[in-house]
Amino acid sequence: MTSSDESRSGESGQVVADPTSPADHAHPPSPPTGQPPEAGQPWPHAGEPSPEAGQPWPHAGHGHPMGAYPYPMPPYPMPEPDRITRFVNRLQARLPRWAAPLAAFGCIAGAVGYTLWADPARSAPDAIPSCILKLTTGLDCPGCGGTRAAWYLLHGDLPAAARHHLLFVFVVPILLYLYVAWAGRLAFGWRLPQLQITPKAIGIFLAVWMVFSVVRNLPWAPFDAFYV
Repeated sequence: MTSSDESRSGESGQVVADPTSPADHAHPPSPPTGQPPEAGQPWPHAGEPSPEAGQPWPHAGHGHPMGAYPYPMPPYPMPEPDRITRFVNRLQARLPRWAAPLAAFGCIAGAVGYTLWADPARSAPDAIPSCILKLTTGLDCPGCGGTRAAWYLLHGDLPAAARHHLLFVFVVPILLYLYVAWAGRLAFGWRLPQLQITPKAIGIFLAVWMVFSVVRNLPWAPFDAFYV
């Protein structure tokens, strides 16, 4: 060996790397696993050591720009709730559990009272329709006849209610059960079976509703019986 080779040899015969070697500067050593590199050194890339399992990636403030993180990126902070959301959360935390069912019952009672007071079944034959679609095109919209169907249901006339809006009569028992099960669980601790309304079921109902809205406007029997 030459004298330079001997200077890089240890007592055990192993060759000691020259710190001035250009190859060592081209590929700087990776930091220890789980430790951030020194300031000015790049983060390890794919295939190189990453933080230990369960250890988070360091955040800004270690001398490295935000764009220098390897995968995975650190999680972004959750946005703060706005003023209205904070008010609703505080109100929900302070009110008793039966307050929400009571408020919903008040809305239902108001709708029932308005339907009984307005008496939509007694309108003049030449009265101007309240539905914009029916006023402009003469066609029944998807909700036409719903208020009259509710009025007939409140008076126990099921056939007349079904003729004015068949789907409304079909969905009313389901909505009533959903309310009773929800309100009974919150207010009284009842354990009634909860109906699972899946997105697929909602999509099927909306599709049937649209088909019914088209069929009821057809001028042939028996479809014209549902035109109101």
